Amino acid sequence: MTRIHWIIAAAIVAAAAIILTLMGRNPICECGEIRLWVGEVHGPDNSQHLADWYVPSHIVHGFIFCGLGWWLLREKSVGLWFCLAVAIEAGWEILENSPMIIDRYREATAAFGYTGDSILNSLADIGWMALGFLIARRIGLWPTVAIAVVLELFTLWMIRDNLTLNVLMLVWPIDAVRVWQGGA
Repeated sequence: MTRIHWIIAAAIVAAAAIILTLMGRNPICECGEIRLWVGEVHGPDNSQHLADWYVPSHIVHGFIFCGLGWWLLREKSVGLWFCLAVAIEAGWEILENSPMIIDRYREATAAFGYTGDSILNSLADIGWMALGFLIARRIGLWPTVAIAVVLELFTLWMIRDNLTLNVLMLVWPIDAVRVWQGGA
C-alpha cells in the first residue's frame, strides 16, 4: 500500500468521526473515562471504549473484506481494497449508530439496552477491522479462516454472541436464540 492509500483511509475515518459528531454521538463514554478494555457485555460501558467483546467481530470484518478484495478486485491494488474496506466499515459504524439500527438491536438481538457507540469506540472498531484486514493479507486464506472460526467460537462461548449470531439476529431474529443469548 502506498502513502496515498493510508491518507485516503485516514480521511475516511476523519469523515466518519465528523458524521458521528453531527449525529450527536458522544465523543467518549458518558462516564468521562477512556478505558482500554470493557468486559461487561450488557453494561453501560460496552461499546463506549477502545475494546470490548465485539473486537473479534470487527477483526473478522477485516478478514472478510480482505477476502472479498482478493476475490472481486484481484486485478486492483491492495491499497484500493483497504480503502474500500475502511469505507465500508466506516459506513457500517455510521449506520449502526442510527436510530433505526439501534432500535433493531434492542428489539431483535442480545444488545439489551444498547444506546449506540461512542465516537471513540466507532473509530476503534474501524481500527480493529483494519488490523484484521492487514493480518489476513499477511497470513493468507487458511490461517485466516482458522482464526476467524476460533474467534467466533470463543466469543460464542464467552458472551453468547458473535458476528454470525449478530447478523442472523439483525436479519432474521429467532426467539429461541434471543432467549439463549439472554442467559435463560
